[in-house]
Formats: sequence, C-alpha cells, structure tokens
Amino acid sequence: MKTLGYGLYFEDLPIGLQFKTLRRTIQDADICAFCNVIHMTESLFTDMEFVRNDSDIKGRLAPGALSYCIAEGLLAQSTMQHTGYAFLGMELKMENPAFAGDTIHVECEVIEARLSNSRPGRGLVRTRNNVVKQDGQVVLTYTPLRMVKCRSD
Repeated sequence: MKTLGYGLYFEDLPIGLQFKTLRRTIQDADICAFCNVIHMTESLFTDMEFVRNDSDIKGRLAPGALSYCIAEGLLAQSTMQHTGYAFLGMELKMENPAFAGDTIHVECEVIEARLSNSRPGRGLVRTRNNVVKQDGQVVLTYTPLRMVKCRSD
C-alpha cells in the first residue's frame, strides 16, 4: 500500500519551479503561546495597554519570528516529510507586520538546485519564499538553503 504525504525529492525541485502552500490563520492563542515559549517579553506582544495607548503599531501584532515559524510548518507538512535532511542557512527580510486574524501562506520559487559534492545522494536546494497575507501583502521574504534527498538514494 502506498503511503501519502512524503515530501519532494531533489529531482522534483528544478530551478524555476513555483508553488504555494495551504493557508493558516494566525490566532491570538498562537501569539500568546509563542511569546510564552520563547519568553519574549517585548511590550508590543505582551502589554495591550501599551499597544492601545503608546505604540505606533495598533492591534495584536504577531512576532516576525512566529510568522517565519508558521511558514516553515506549512512547508514542512507539504514538501519536506522524509526528504528534507538539513537546513543550512538563509537570508530573511521582514516586509510588513502580521496580526492576529491574518491568514498567511508561502509562495516559493526554486532559485538554486545542485547536487551535493560532499554528500552523495543529496542535493542542495535554495528557494525564495514569500510569506503572503490574505490581502496580498508580503510579510517576510527568506531564502533557505536545504539539503534534500535524491530519489535515487
């Protein structure tokens, strides 16, 4: 019986391939849990009186790191199960804020794909990932380099 849900292999990721993930709405509970887990005590995320009265940013702001983590979760469930071996680095740029109630997805383009010189049966794949809100605004852009399993391995 075939198992569904495996990720993409190196051969499935040619330069120029574009795809997008499913969506996920950022909940107030996500923001609270994330800030508690990493002990992020920044007033923008933990003090709604400060946000209402003193901040230039109004509303229940999601930390940029949370938006990134949700994006990685969306990608992991659809592209990396059993085929993604290593996260090797990235550049990341915050573009716009996300708030509780915003729904985000990830739009990806493969911008680099080559076989690993040091690890036979593995490829190195870099994507340009735009995390996009429901109104089309880009929240953040990042370019991860990952080691990916080859189909022939």
